[in-house]
Amino acid sequence: MEQPDGLDDPTYAAFAWGRFRRILWGMGAVAILAAVAADYWLWAWMGELHIVTAIATFLGVFFTIMMAAALMGLMFLSSGSGHDAQVEDPLKDEIDLD
Repeated sequence: MEQPDGLDDPTYAAFAWGRFRRILWGMGAVAILAAVAADYWLWAWMGELHIVTAIATFLGVFFTIMMAAALMGLMFLSSGSGHDAQVEDPLKDEIDLD
């Protein structure tokens, strides 16, 4: 669904940002599962964990996955909406590739 105006078109922007939010909600569920799995693995390997260790592990895994998901989602949003194609390179004629 390529739009000539990209994110400048309010209808398409609402669709694209809605898709981005759905992806983040899905990745949030994956991040929670991964963080719980990491805490369980540490508990199984090391035995009882201090509460600070468990919370720090959970939050570290969760926010690492969410940051990666947000950055990748923004990259796909920019590329899929045609926003990248709208950028003009003012130096394209001045670069010498020889």
